[in-house]
Amino acid sequence: MRIGVLAVQGDFIEHARVLRSIGVEPVEVRLPEHLAGLSGLILPGGESTTMRKLIDRWGLREPVLDLAASGAPLFGTCAGMILLATEIADGEEPVFPLIDVTVERNAFGRQLESFEGDLSVPVLGDGPVHGVFIRAPIIDRVGPDVDVLARLDDGRVVAVRQRNVLATAFHPELAGETRFHRLVATMAAEHDDPGEGSGRRPHPTRRTARQEP
Repeated sequence: MRIGVLAVQGDFIEHARVLRSIGVEPVEVRLPEHLAGLSGLILPGGESTTMRKLIDRWGLREPVLDLAASGAPLFGTCAGMILLATEIADGEEPVFPLIDVTVERNAFGRQLESFEGDLSVPVLGDGPVHGVFIRAPIIDRVGPDVDVLARLDDGRVVAVRQRNVLATAFHPELAGETRFHRLVATMAAEHDDPGEGSGRRPHPTRRTARQEP
């Protein structure tokens, strides 16, 4: 299996390292032709404005949207979540409007306000997920078709999924956490062979959410 990592800017090397550690071949994506034959794509953390400019310079918008439309999983972390949002709070045009959320960039303040913490992410199992928040965005609004995967203790949403697209406000790849990448790999395998495993249940997180009181 080959999963791409958008490599125009940001911490794409760390994502590639995690993919290798779980037995997935990472592919650095800088041009549209690099998307050929991929089973999924990760959008890393970084500087979202710079990433936007480079995505447009190298003609990646439509090819990435086509990949998502095919059912292949996409996963964005931090700035990657901003790129995937349908609405950005400061009014900036969305890049890949695939998750029906409104995000506020740098919601926790400047670099000095960066922090780490453990989060409950039931779809990934009982153990806590350690997240690294670096100039992180936050989700202000969640659309009706979006599954909330994790919240902070104060209730603010920091991880979401809509169909085949996931996003986190934090960096699991910087915390030695592999479970989000394993989930993406599982989704990619189901995309490649939809008759296998839970590919017959395309929205397991939504089903779980609706069972809650």
